[in-house]
Amino acid sequence: MLREPGFSLRRRAQASLAAGGVLAYPTESCFGLGCHPASAHGLRRILALKRRPMHKGMIVVGASWAQLAPYVAPLSLAEQARLADYWPGPVTLLLPASRRVLPLLRGRHRKLAVRISAHPDTVRLCQRLGSALVSTSANRAGARALKSARACQRQFGARALTVPGRIGQRRQPSTIIDFETGRVLR
Repeated sequence: MLREPGFSLRRRAQASLAAGGVLAYPTESCFGLGCHPASAHGLRRILALKRRPMHKGMIVVGASWAQLAPYVAPLSLAEQARLADYWPGPVTLLLPASRRVLPLLRGRHRKLAVRISAHPDTVRLCQRLGSALVSTSANRAGARALKSARACQRQFGARALTVPGRIGQRRQPSTIIDFETGRVLR
């Protein structure tokens, strides 16, 4: 994934994101659909591809806190230190959303679902693109999540740029925890 001579794939991925495009890429348990988290056009395209209701909101995944911080309201130093209890790893935290976060991204919620991934391909992709990505399962709403690049290419064709790679070993999607209350939602 995005390895030498992968400059052409990296450039295509960067150009796709800049134009509001959608990527299909490997994550911990399945392929994900993603776009730049600040792209209203990309978010609308993901919602259309998935046939997903706008009110649900989506997850943002990054390689580091620096990539997620612009989308989250400021946290205290103590709160930031507590994040290390969960990340990197397959735990998605609900944190207060920045006021600049698009409603399409957070849905009807005041909190945003964010995760620092430990999946090597996801981390490498975010690093090489220099950005966090939306991370929602690659599937139509209510259908099984897709587990391979080939399945993504068949399902989405040219509507999503498929980044090759292997999914992780997890059978279930990430655990979702409300950081403020500690309540496990999934």
